Amino acid sequence: MKVEFKKSWGVALILLATVGLAGCTVNPATGDQSFTGFMSLEDEIKIGRDEHPKILKSFSGAYKDLAVTTYVSGIGNRLAAKSELPNIKWTFTVLNSPQINAFALPGGYVYVTRGLMALASNEAELAGVIAHEIGHVTGRHTAQRYSSSILAGGLSMAAGIFLGSAAGDFANFAGHAALQSYSRGQEFEADSLGVRYLSRTNYDTRAMASFLSKLRSHSQLEAKRHKKDPSSVDQGDMFATHPRTIDRVERAIANAKGSKSGTRVGTIDYMERVHNLLYGDDPKEGFVKGRTFVHPEMRFRFDVPEGFRLFNGRTAVVAKGPGGSIIQFDMAGKPYNGAMTSYISNVWARRSSFNRVEPINVNGMQAATASTRIRQKNGTFDLRFIAIRQRNDRIYRFAFLTPPNLTDRLSLGLRQTTFSLKTILRAEAQKYHPNRIRVKPVRAGDGVRTFVRQMGVNDFKEETFRVINGLGNNERLRTGKLVKIISK
Repeated sequence: MKVEFKKSWGVALILLATVGLAGCTVNPATGDQSFTGFMSLEDEIKIGRDEHPKILKSFSGAYKDLAVTTYVSGIGNRLAAKSELPNIKWTFTVLNSPQINAFALPGGYVYVTRGLMALASNEAELAGVIAHEIGHVTGRHTAQRYSSSILAGGLSMAAGIFLGSAAGDFANFAGHAALQSYSRGQEFEADSLGVRYLSRTNYDTRAMASFLSKLRSHSQLEAKRHKKDPSSVDQGDMFATHPRTIDRVERAIANAKGSKSGTRVGTIDYMERVHNLLYGDDPKEGFVKGRTFVHPEMRFRFDVPEGFRLFNGRTAVVAKGPGGSIIQFDMAGKPYNGAMTSYISNVWARRSSFNRVEPINVNGMQAATASTRIRQKNGTFDLRFIAIRQRNDRIYRFAFLTPPNLTDRLSLGLRQTTFSLKTILRAEAQKYHPNRIRVKPVRAGDGVRTFVRQMGVNDFKEETFRVINGLGNNERLRTGKLVKIISK
């Protein structure tokens, strides 16, 4: 055993040394030496191809508007053609997500969300986002991160690769790489490369910084919606996956050697494409209307009490209320044929001990309720579970979390939420329509208030109008300008 161990150790040393020497390659985009010895360009292309369907599934699929998707692909392909990897098969996808995000998979798969498109004001701003993501691909940043992590793992990782036991690690890392933060150096490099590609395609390179300014304003507004300090956005990433700052982008623009800013902004073309763009929640995932959540395709709705604010997440609907109280609504992944009391105790919350579990009837549907008290790091809370089964074995679930000193005061409103859940007829479901971006010209005599009155959002109407149009707090509109509003 001792002899075999020494042999394996020696093999690992040789392997590590060999890869370390051979793994430094000339980066096609920067011309610098970079360590990518554990992931070839062919590996990157395969990873992107394999992971692409998973990304689509995670972000509600691709946005199905041919005019929009063709437009975005055209921008991306023009930029990619001016990159150092023009011959790989680039794929540009608009994700059907209201989130504001953009990212790239290795091998030429670039994604922007429709939420991001709703925030941008012209083609140059969107091109700046796409060019930055192309920079991550041409800079081979995923290959660098993976190869460096292997090297940092030392001999045991090297031996694992030699023996074939690390294949799963390779796939796991690659699959999540696009959704994790890059280093500051890689972000700056992607910005610098993005400026290069914008310049080569005659775009105004300053649009990269102007879009980040809009993104910062949007983040501050979202902080207000969540009752947080707007200045807190400067302490974290403005993109969940991109720790970028406006000053770093401006430095990349200033330092871009041989890259002069172009003249193309493309406001009119861009506004034509985003007119009628879906804004916010897609009907197939339900949407929030004030204190009501309605799902027109699955045909149900419920209301939350006054003082609670609804948020439609990817896996659950959450309402935040007084004193840290929370309502969470979701649906069971599988049907259950037994009693709802048994479902709560034996399936949904089988590790909890309840004060009482009892059956109830909610608008003709079999249901059950159970309560307990839990202790968390942030305090003690009362927790109530509600499980409701529709006739077709669909199980709706509410979880009510309240501080003990507020439980009695909030109990009536939460009970009303439970019994507000009901099936709606097709005719009623058809009355609910999602919001869309509408583009309108500013005419003589129009002011900000003219368009704020047309905004179909629940609150912060003027702030939302200013953010999506890149207007400062006191900035006025000029006649002839195209502006975006949100309405049905």
